[in-house]
Amino acid sequence: MVYVHSDPTATAGVLALVMQEKQNACSTQDWHKALRHYGYAVQQTDRGAYVTTLPHGVEVCRLPSGSMLG
Repeated sequence: MVYVHSDPTATAGVLALVMQEKQNACSTQDWHKALRHYGYAVQQTDRGAYVTTLPHGVEVCRLPSGSMLG
């Protein structure tokens, strides 16, 4: 098991960035491409959609319900 410290301020900043990029995106593909530029991805799990880091896939935060495009 790997322990990863979660800073609420940093997590809120990442979520704000992700949601801003979602607003600017014309499609899910554009949104995911923009997130990759910042080093993030969105992974769908059985617990919901999560923002993860690239390339290691560490979960940063859960996306609010209904946040996925398309």
